[in-house]
Amino acid sequence: MVNRVFMENKIIKATNQRPVSNHIIDASIVNIDILTFIKQIKNETAWKENDRNAITVFKTNGLSIVLIALHQNAEMTKHKTNELMSIQMLEGEIEFSTNDESFSLKDGQMIAAHSRLEHSILALQESVFLLTVTTSTKQFID
Repeated sequence: MVNRVFMENKIIKATNQRPVSNHIIDASIVNIDILTFIKQIKNETAWKENDRNAITVFKTNGLSIVLIALHQNAEMTKHKTNELMSIQMLEGEIEFSTNDESFSLKDGQMIAAHSRLEHSILALQESVFLLTVTTSTKQFID
């Protein structure tokens, strides 16, 4: 017997920046079509006019997954997250740098890091990756 927990689905609403978005970001099970999301963010105005674009593909109490695309030479300057994180490369190559070391990450590679680690990211070529971050276990405020 399967014990299922049913919950209300949370949907990202369309905005001026992303007029064609009403996808589910939280439910008992969320089926995420990464290839479709990559095509979507690379066809949006934000991708054409900026050095990056991103879309949240899953967000719940305790976990957030964001698909990020960077044009070559785009840089996410030094910053730190307050929680655990991982980066899983899907396309391209980035350089992930801390104050002490740098890692080149290519297709199929992954890095995991503890909270409060200051880091930067530089796209060595056009790149797409999944950023997974643990989040507060407090309820999200809509």
